[in-house]
Amino acid sequence: MNGNYFLWEGDPVMLNLGEITLPFPISILGLIFALVIFFVLPGYLVDDDDEKKRLSKKKRRRRSPDQADSSRKPEALSGWQTAGLFAGSLIVGQLLFLFLPGPTIEQIGLIMLRWYGVLFACAFIFGYIIGRKLFKDAGKDVNLADKLLTYIVVATIIGARLGHVIFYDFDYYIRNLHEVLYIWQGGLASHGATVAIMFALWLFMRNHHGITFFWLTDRLTIPVILGGSFIRLGNFFNSEIYGLPTDVPWAVVFARVDMLPRHPTMLYEAVIGLLILMALVAIYRYYRNHPPEGLLTGVFMITLFTSRILVEYTKVEQAPFTETWFLGMGQLLSIPFVIFGIWVLWEKVKWPAHISPPREKNDNL
Repeated sequence: MNGNYFLWEGDPVMLNLGEITLPFPISILGLIFALVIFFVLPGYLVDDDDEKKRLSKKKRRRRSPDQADSSRKPEALSGWQTAGLFAGSLIVGQLLFLFLPGPTIEQIGLIMLRWYGVLFACAFIFGYIIGRKLFKDAGKDVNLADKLLTYIVVATIIGARLGHVIFYDFDYYIRNLHEVLYIWQGGLASHGATVAIMFALWLFMRNHHGITFFWLTDRLTIPVILGGSFIRLGNFFNSEIYGLPTDVPWAVVFARVDMLPRHPTMLYEAVIGLLILMALVAIYRYYRNHPPEGLLTGVFMITLFTSRILVEYTKVEQAPFTETWFLGMGQLLSIPFVIFGIWVLWEKVKWPAHISPPREKNDNL
């Protein structure tokens, strides 16, 4: 405690393994070659469907997705075969470039496990588990959740990074374009991630028919809001996205920033995220795991981004060029999402006259 306020001196590093010197140099070109072998070779090891080979492109276009999937043989490498292929690829790659000149890795480190990275990973792990449960409740193939995870991970990282670069520190990054890729230095924006995820869902729908956009967004709301709370806890460990100086009893002194008591805005958003999570789960269970399409999406957009607008009044502005504006950048970017949520509830949700009786099997979340 610092006077009447909580003093936060937390280290963002969870575990420091230091530097690790390798017993022999590892060829970078060999690693690249090994990855090529690992991803290309399975296509030759697994038998293709002879019937599919005989089909012309025109005939394949006329077949439905279900028919196309059923024509494939369920043959694939086992877990042990995949592990063996990976190890073999690494060995072959290194032997091939053992006597050839090229860049090598002789030391790894510093290896540091950070709280933010761990919590960021937890956001995807728990989100994936919940997502599979939601797909199962809807009677969908849970393997679709596996494929969807790849879309979401890539979209979240790229969208969050570009959102920060474009909307919060564009002047700096336009002069230092190479640092756009330095995501380990921090700088991720939830608004950018939201837009990128919506674009990823559109791409996912194009490759998987029978799933609508709002059905997908509804199933993402619960995992995403939980993941957002994890990430805000990571911000707390990093002493970033902190609030304005204040004298409220729950103020926190972030020793890595200064010795002023400040609003713990990242904790505000983490708690709000958990409250929204409980509301979404309550709605989901109220409609017996089958809420009207778009309902969870609309509630998510309105509650999350309205709270973001309010919390921003206690937060240090992250975009310096908006410090003299009436609204900060986070608030300006939140308004369209709130309007979108209202539009979804007003135009897209087909409100049922009554709730159907519970199914024989209770699959409540």
